Amino acid sequence: MWVYEKKLQYPVRVSKCDPLMAKFLLEQYGGADGELAAALRYLNQRYTIPDKVVGLLTDIGTEEFAHLEMIATMVYKLTKDATPDQMRAVGLGDHYANHDKALFYQNAAGVPWTASYIQAKGDPIADLYEDIAAEEKARATYQWLIDMTDDVDLQDSLKYLREREIVHSLRFREAVEILKEKQDQRIYF
Repeated sequence: MWVYEKKLQYPVRVSKCDPLMAKFLLEQYGGADGELAAALRYLNQRYTIPDKVVGLLTDIGTEEFAHLEMIATMVYKLTKDATPDQMRAVGLGDHYANHDKALFYQNAAGVPWTASYIQAKGDPIADLYEDIAAEEKARATYQWLIDMTDDVDLQDSLKYLREREIVHSLRFREAVEILKEKQDQRIYF
């Protein structure tokens, strides 16, 4: 059960209209290593994960939806005052023609989101290593996004998201160790 508070997990501020940065941020909205893929991956994998760590996948999967909301807010704020010519100039003309300024699950190159971005093997250790890799790739992408903007307000929100990816990776690593410990125990009947 979720309780939704009508506020973002962390404040999102931008200091200027910047449709090019919005285009880059779409990578974390609908890209292979983005927030939607992470949320769906974890909430799906929790059905075949041992009870000892199922809550972790639920918690982090839910938080990823909060991150998705933050990215959507960033993209909206960066494009809300952009003209069609500005959208076209940064390579978002196709997006504008199809969706106006509405968000659409696609990556920075305009490729629509696909379920093939996520994996669920059914082996808890394999799935958790997949999750660690996903978090590390998202962390790297956030760092690159931080490097591509001079907007200190936007950098602040991106740094928050980058740090959450680090925490999630650490938590998944802990879960691997818990499950490995359980594997090594002898079972007597």
